Amino acid sequence: MGDDSEWLKLPVDQKCEHKLWKARLSGYDEALKIFQKIKDEKSPEWSKYLGLIKKFVTDSNAVVQLRGLEAALVYVENAHVAGKTTGEVVSGVVSKVFNQPKAKAKELGIEICLMYIEIEKGESVQEELLKGLDNKNPKIIVACTETLRKALSEFGSKIILLKPIIKVLPKLFESRDKAVRDEAKLIAVEIYRWIRDALRHPLQNINSVQLKELEEEWVKLPTGAPKPNRFLRSQQELEAKLEQQQSAGGDAEGGGDDGDEVPQIDAYELLEAVEILSKLPKDFYDKIEAKKWQERKEALEAVEVLVKNPKLEAGDYADLVKALKKVVGKDTNVMLVALAAKCLTGLAVGLRKKFGQYAGHVVPTILEKFKEKKPQVVQALQEAIDAIFLTTTLQNISEDVLAVMDNKNPTIKQQTSLFIARSFRHCTASTLPKSLLKPFCAALLKHINDSAPEVRDAAFEALGTALKVVGEKAVNPFLADVDKLKLDKIKECSEKVELIHGKKAGSAAEKKDCKPVPGRAAASGAAGDKDTKDVSVPKPGPLKKAPATKAGGPPKKGKTAAPGGSASTGTKNKKGLETKEIVEPELSIEVCEEKASAVLPPTCIQLLDSSNWKERLACMEEFQKMLNNHSVELMERTEMPCQALVRMLAKKPGWKETNFQVLQMKLHIVALIAQKGNFSKTCAQVVLDGLVDKIGDVKCGNNAKEAMTSIAESCMLPWTAEQVMSMAFSQKNPKNQSETLNWLSNAIKEFGFSGLNVKAFISNVKTALAATNPAVRTSAITLLGVMYLYVGPSLRMFFEDEKPALLSQIDAEFEKMQGQSPPTATRGISKHSTSGTDEGEEGDEPDDGGNDVVDLLPRIEISDKITSELVSKIGDKNWKIRKEGLDEVAGIINEAKFIQPNIGELPTALKGRLNDSNKILVQQTLNILQQLAVAMGPNIKQHVKNLGIPIITVLGDSKNNVRAAALATVNAWAEQTGMKEWLEGEDLSEELKKENPFLRQELLGWLAEKLPTLRSTPTDLILCVPHLYSCLEDRNGDVRKKAQDALPFFMMHLGYEKMAKATGKLKPTSKDQVLAMLEKAKANMPSKPAAPAKTMSKPMGGSAPAKFQPTPAPVEDSVSSTIEAKPDLKKAKVPGVSSKAKNAQGKKVPSKTTLKEDDDKSGPIFIVVPNGKEQRMRDEKGLKVLKWNFTTPRDEYIEQLKTQMSSCVAKWLQDEMFHSDFQHHNKALAVMVDHLETEKEGVIGCLDLILKWLTLRFFDTNTSVLMKALEYLKLLFTLLSEEEYHLTENEASSFIPYLILKVGEPKDVIRKDVRAILNRMCLVYPASKMFPFIMEGTKSKNSKQRAECLEELGCLVESYGMNVCQPTPGKALKEIAIHIGDRDNAVRNAALNTIVTVYNVHGDQVFKLIGNLSEKDMSMLEERIKRSAKRPSAVPVKQAEEKPQRTQNINSNANMLRKGPAEDMSSKLNQARSMSGHPEAAQMVRREFQLDLDEIENDNGTVRCEMPELVQHKLDDIFEPVLIPEPKIRAVSPHFDDMHSNTASTINFIISQVASGDINTSIQALTQIDEVLRQEDKAEAMSGHIDQFLIATFMQLRLIYSTHMADEKLDKDEIIKLYSCIIGNMISLFQIESLAREASTGVLKDLMHGLITLMLDSRIEDLEEGQQVIRSVNLLVVKVLEKSDQTNILSALLVLLQDSLLATATSPKFSELVMKCLWRMVRLLPDTINSINLDRILLDIHIFMKVFPKEKLKQCKSEFPIRTLKTLLHTLCKLKGPKILDHLTMIDNKNESELEAHLCRMMKHSMDQTGSKSDKETEKGASRIDEKSSKAKVNDFLAEIFKKIGSKENTKEGLAELYEYKKKYSDADIEPFLKNSSQFFQSYVERGLRVIEMEREGKGRIPTSTGISPQMEVTCVPTPTSTVSSIGNTNGEEVGPSVYLERLKILRQRCGLDNTKQDDRPPLTSLLSKPAIPPVASSTDMLHSKLSQLRESREQHQHSDLDSNQTHSAGTMTSSSSTTNIDDLKKRLERIKSSRK
Repeated sequence: MGDDSEWLKLPVDQKCEHKLWKARLSGYDEALKIFQKIKDEKSPEWSKYLGLIKKFVTDSNAVVQLRGLEAALVYVENAHVAGKTTGEVVSGVVSKVFNQPKAKAKELGIEICLMYIEIEKGESVQEELLKGLDNKNPKIIVACTETLRKALSEFGSKIILLKPIIKVLPKLFESRDKAVRDEAKLIAVEIYRWIRDALRHPLQNINSVQLKELEEEWVKLPTGAPKPNRFLRSQQELEAKLEQQQSAGGDAEGGGDDGDEVPQIDAYELLEAVEILSKLPKDFYDKIEAKKWQERKEALEAVEVLVKNPKLEAGDYADLVKALKKVVGKDTNVMLVALAAKCLTGLAVGLRKKFGQYAGHVVPTILEKFKEKKPQVVQALQEAIDAIFLTTTLQNISEDVLAVMDNKNPTIKQQTSLFIARSFRHCTASTLPKSLLKPFCAALLKHINDSAPEVRDAAFEALGTALKVVGEKAVNPFLADVDKLKLDKIKECSEKVELIHGKKAGSAAEKKDCKPVPGRAAASGAAGDKDTKDVSVPKPGPLKKAPATKAGGPPKKGKTAAPGGSASTGTKNKKGLETKEIVEPELSIEVCEEKASAVLPPTCIQLLDSSNWKERLACMEEFQKMLNNHSVELMERTEMPCQALVRMLAKKPGWKETNFQVLQMKLHIVALIAQKGNFSKTCAQVVLDGLVDKIGDVKCGNNAKEAMTSIAESCMLPWTAEQVMSMAFSQKNPKNQSETLNWLSNAIKEFGFSGLNVKAFISNVKTALAATNPAVRTSAITLLGVMYLYVGPSLRMFFEDEKPALLSQIDAEFEKMQGQSPPTATRGISKHSTSGTDEGEEGDEPDDGGNDVVDLLPRIEISDKITSELVSKIGDKNWKIRKEGLDEVAGIINEAKFIQPNIGELPTALKGRLNDSNKILVQQTLNILQQLAVAMGPNIKQHVKNLGIPIITVLGDSKNNVRAAALATVNAWAEQTGMKEWLEGEDLSEELKKENPFLRQELLGWLAEKLPTLRSTPTDLILCVPHLYSCLEDRNGDVRKKAQDALPFFMMHLGYEKMAKATGKLKPTSKDQVLAMLEKAKANMPSKPAAPAKTMSKPMGGSAPAKFQPTPAPVEDSVSSTIEAKPDLKKAKVPGVSSKAKNAQGKKVPSKTTLKEDDDKSGPIFIVVPNGKEQRMRDEKGLKVLKWNFTTPRDEYIEQLKTQMSSCVAKWLQDEMFHSDFQHHNKALAVMVDHLETEKEGVIGCLDLILKWLTLRFFDTNTSVLMKALEYLKLLFTLLSEEEYHLTENEASSFIPYLILKVGEPKDVIRKDVRAILNRMCLVYPASKMFPFIMEGTKSKNSKQRAECLEELGCLVESYGMNVCQPTPGKALKEIAIHIGDRDNAVRNAALNTIVTVYNVHGDQVFKLIGNLSEKDMSMLEERIKRSAKRPSAVPVKQAEEKPQRTQNINSNANMLRKGPAEDMSSKLNQARSMSGHPEAAQMVRREFQLDLDEIENDNGTVRCEMPELVQHKLDDIFEPVLIPEPKIRAVSPHFDDMHSNTASTINFIISQVASGDINTSIQALTQIDEVLRQEDKAEAMSGHIDQFLIATFMQLRLIYSTHMADEKLDKDEIIKLYSCIIGNMISLFQIESLAREASTGVLKDLMHGLITLMLDSRIEDLEEGQQVIRSVNLLVVKVLEKSDQTNILSALLVLLQDSLLATATSPKFSELVMKCLWRMVRLLPDTINSINLDRILLDIHIFMKVFPKEKLKQCKSEFPIRTLKTLLHTLCKLKGPKILDHLTMIDNKNESELEAHLCRMMKHSMDQTGSKSDKETEKGASRIDEKSSKAKVNDFLAEIFKKIGSKENTKEGLAELYEYKKKYSDADIEPFLKNSSQFFQSYVERGLRVIEMEREGKGRIPTSTGISPQMEVTCVPTPTSTVSSIGNTNGEEVGPSVYLERLKILRQRCGLDNTKQDDRPPLTSLLSKPAIPPVASSTDMLHSKLSQLRESREQHQHSDLDSNQTHSAGTMTSSSSTTNIDDLKKRLERIKSSRK
């Protein structure tokens, strides 16, 4: 039984591991209960059991195991950390639970597995279960299969991956065990339920009986789509939503949602790929060329068998495809053609997207082969081309298909149209854009007019399909000229079509159609008159069917056509309303007259051809009047007989009109008709000739231009411009020609460039440029300038053969246009689009406009030049001949400039050269490919797969320059093609898969640059992810870095979920690392680029603006600007691409020694790279590069450093630095020493790299290098300290540990140097941070190193005090003390000496800190201390330092040490700073008040509370110092209710939680406090708790700074949230002035310290919300300065400044911010001076000046401290005048004080300047002021006072000054001043003085001689009415006990008693809540005082009467007599003592 009782006492977790089964059973039971009770899934309790859960499930005792399984299930369900145990627990379940005979155990095991899946660990579970299927035990196999089946049934195929299960299914069916086979059958049925027939193929080879059974089961399954009935945690909301829908009966909708949930499994995905290339018959290629058709047939049949495999492995099928293509195209035996077509079908089906690269070669051949009539051949070809289509996109093969459309053979045309129709069915509205639809529609429209009916029918079907796919809106613009019958036929075909994608495509288009409806109204309002007229237009009516409603002009190249349609569609019904060109037959003159007479008055028609010009003019006026008439306004556009009217105008004399007035009006009327009617091209033809003829007319030219513009608006500018230009240039009149060109220039600006025929213009412009008339030439050049805005630099290419003089003019014009963007089109829009469709138009524009401009450039067919001879040349064995071939190709492309996409066999030939053994040829090929991209433009897309991907392979070349060229080429291609083509398919992932570090880093770098610019990417991008993950763990550092850089951009497109899911296949260790990186990447993930705004697309049509922005490289253009930068590639390529390449490759360049450039060594050796160092630190922090941490440097570290240095160190120096010979290292060091002074900035910029390189030198064996390195380091650190540089953490941690290794060198000289360097380092890196590094050095095996490090520690403590001991003095000293027992004598001595040094600083406390030592060690230490000459003389001062030191361990930046010899300190300072002179007392106080912040910070708010025992003090008599007893420190807890008011205790408890180590606890507490503070009525409850609250807050700030921010695992958002709560609370608090004023000096000091440290925390800035936090802190600091008690805050800032200047560890920026706060306080002084206790402030300044005498301040690196002090004193003097000298009462030895002398000097100076007299002539004054003031000065001073009395504002101030003056100089004569004034004024002055006297004298004041300032006296007056409940509750600092003790001291002096003994008692500050003397009132004391208050409040509950309440308060004092005061105090102290016993 003994054992039993033993384990019963154990904690639960130990019971669970106990060897006794009963103990474990009990443990599991208890654990189960605990798990059920814990509500918070993130509770730390869960972590205790993390390692035990596996034991729960694998327990050897079956009964116990059952209980363990139950507990484990609850754990997995509820614990946040459970996911970490997945692998081990599930494998435990599989091996130890599934083989159990008990069904219950198996059920629980399955339940646990399913629960893991629910908590998102499905992949790990599935992995373990699949491993279980390989187990030999059939029970385990059955259970694993059952678990997988249940998981699939419950969670669905989206969560449970089917492919791996299906792989093992056949094996399960073959099992000998029936149970396994049955279970396999069940899971097969379940899988079938989810993926249906996709399962048939994988199971085709199983036993036929089994297959039959399965078929029977499958038939029984319900047909509906299955739904998961259990959800992952992240999907549980969805589950809830579904339930709601079902309960609400909204199942239909829910069903719709869920339809998407079940992924369609493609059977192809479940198949294993088969490799067939190696299985081809060896003689296949010979046989396929054989003359006998039978042999060819054999070869093809062999292929046919192989390609029947449904999934083929990727490989190089180029040769095979080429052979098959040849058979299809050229074989005469049609049977073989069909067979080859079948083989191609098989390849396309088996390879899918991987076949895409060959599609372009095969499609034209197949289409042309459709000339064969035999059905079996046609069918085989149809199947082949359909299969091939699915492997590529319509875009890629569009060129080839369109080329075949023009074939004369009707069968080919028919089959091509049918192919197009079938292809369209696979498209959607998005994959069939307008740009693609346009050329297809144009070609098909020709076919619908074909003579062969089958061709027409096929075309109708294709158009009908297009209509169905994209909707009428998109197609109608292209069907403008189609007559009604044909249109109906197309629509009829459309209705019959069934799309592959269901109705989605059509419905999308329909939806789009409806969109513009709401936009119309807005547009009409916005567009003014024109639009308003437009609104009335679309009312088609069935009257006219052919001429449709609106003059839309031709749809040719016009983007406006489509929007036009949409506008009208929005307004009315859709049919027949799309923008159509208005086609009108020519009318005879008779018909015209008849129609015109209907609208014109008869007289008007008669007078048209009158011979009298006046009559003609009258007729014109009549005509115009008619057009402007109201009735015409209401007339429909369609009703206006435009043609009739213009024909009337053209009647004789027509345009030959001789009278200019008539002609002007005639032209104006033409414009009106064009604006108001439906003006067709037929009408335009009538008038244009006449208009062009008159355009050069001086008087009528403008009217002619106006009319032409109106016509252009009706008939579209492209058509009008073409007509006008041809007419103008068919004339000979130069004036007309130049004016036409001018009109066109303006028209282009007004209408935009879309649709214009550049080719036609160019020929006309060339004619104009050749004109003899200079005006024509000038106009032509102007027009070219306007065109340049739209077309871009490619325009110049057409004019390169012009004369140089002319070319220079053109260039000058282009130069003018550079940087300008094309103006927004203002015309041609209103009629054709509305605001509703505007966006649509703009959206399409980049696509359309871009292609337009490119289309306009004449492209040359070069395929005939690519002869087989040339191709064989390129492939020749001799490299010279290969080079010749390449040169020829380059020449052909150069000559052609722009080429058509058909380039014959060239791609295959060039592809071969990309892996040429001669690298020069590879580069040449790359250059040709770059040329090719520019020349071919976007059409290069179709060559991406067969030529583009091989370029990417070249990125893996070992030569840097080849890689750079390849990258430039890839960029040139990508710029033309966009990224989609590259990312589609598996090609890119295959490249990334290759384990070539160069290829990987270049490719990832390229992707990282391109992906952020894309708005969307193909889904195939996911295929790259597994390889990206392997790159993250690549051996090569650069690859890892590039992979990390690319990670966020992959995530941007794929999303975190997909990326995380893809980690499932990684090894567990890799998975954790990758997931951590993913988390980081998630934080840095950029958002996708927004859709280009309207303005973005304006410059389309050309891209001059994009060209001339400073970014030089087209490479960097975003993909959305497709062709923007292309035309300029010729020029931009050189700087742009090469610089880009340089950037990408720059890192590697310097390490290439083969580049034999003789570098110039004169330049700087260190190149300053902006933010270079910061970036390197971020990279190291983000684990993108290796952390500089090793025992010996490995190659990868050296390589990494080399790479990092390449960008910022001169090439030649780097070669020296990384040379294998040490002498080169010496050279490098010598150069670095020489350049140290001249290149300070560079050295600091590269400091981290220099230090890392020097650490490598520490590992060299050569002493000369080491000596030189140390010499350099000494100079370096001297320079850094002069520059006031501070080492970063990164620099320190990668250098100091290696330097410390050298401290243990055997050579004295080296050790000495290292010590010297360590010494200097303390000037640039805080000693407190150095300490841990050196401490680490004491653990070395090298005894010399240990000894030296210990000595160095001693020196640090001696120089910098105990503050440096990190993490705490206790821990540090314990570690040092261990070395007292070291074997090595030198180490022992060093350890003893160090501890003696600490003893000298710290006294006997040392023994406590070092803990228990062995007797031997202790005796050695005591002996050494005795022998040590130094006694702890400085104890009093140092004791005070102990307190800051305690807080120090949290914030090493705030080194609060104060130097200054004890004997110099005045008694008050000592009294404030020293703990006690008696060692026992000191011990006692330390024991009482030791504040272990570490413990408090790590405490999670659960504090046990015990009532303290009060300290007993002997009160021998009152003349001993008064000691108010204090409690031990304890945390506030909720158990005070019984002794403290409920509110107060609640607040105390909440405040205690603010400092909690748990972020959530702290946030909750802060939220509660914030609620209190925000409600005015409740805020008062916080009164009395302010200090306590502020202490808790800044402790939390320190905790965040030192612990949370450093914790990598913590989500930084949590920290930001906590900061926000803290800052928000503080701002609320400091807005309530009454509460803000309660904050005491010590607390304010610590608070300001915390806030300033936070503002300087660089880690915050790196966070997303960091800047916001810092801005909030700024605001808070301002509030604190304004609202706190002004004395306290000023005092706190002075102390803080003093501390920060003393502390070497503090950054100069810290002191600077403290001073800025002081300056703000100085600015506030004029308003606050009266509320400030000047005596205290001056005491603080006095102490400051004592610690920092003037000389010392002047030595400061910055002049700010001395200026700040002077400004403060100057302001105080200015505000208080001579009276300031009365406020020095708190300074003991005034004569020693530098302050008094300084004030006197200031006063004297100001007196000298103002001419006023100092009023300091009291009996003491004589000693202060050297010379007596003259009488004149006295008069001046009095005059000044009387002046004040006389002014309204300053009367009171003047009277007060006069009263003071009279009091001080009783003999002063003020009579002369009163004599001249009125009687009223005299009596007013006397009365005022009497009132002041009564006020001041009547309030029992202590005489001034006592040394208390008058200000203090006033505030010391008792107020019996207010009962003060506790010390801390008073606002005025002076009402606290400090004042009474001060008075007591004064009384003692008067009784002739000595005050010196006071120094023996503990400092006042630790006893008071608001210390009178600030310097040491730190937060520690404030905690004590708060606890005193708690104790007092407890006592108040014990004494209910008011008297005792007052007794416990600060008390009041009357001035009756000193004796009463003493007796009163004595009695009171007795009472306190008795009440506490």
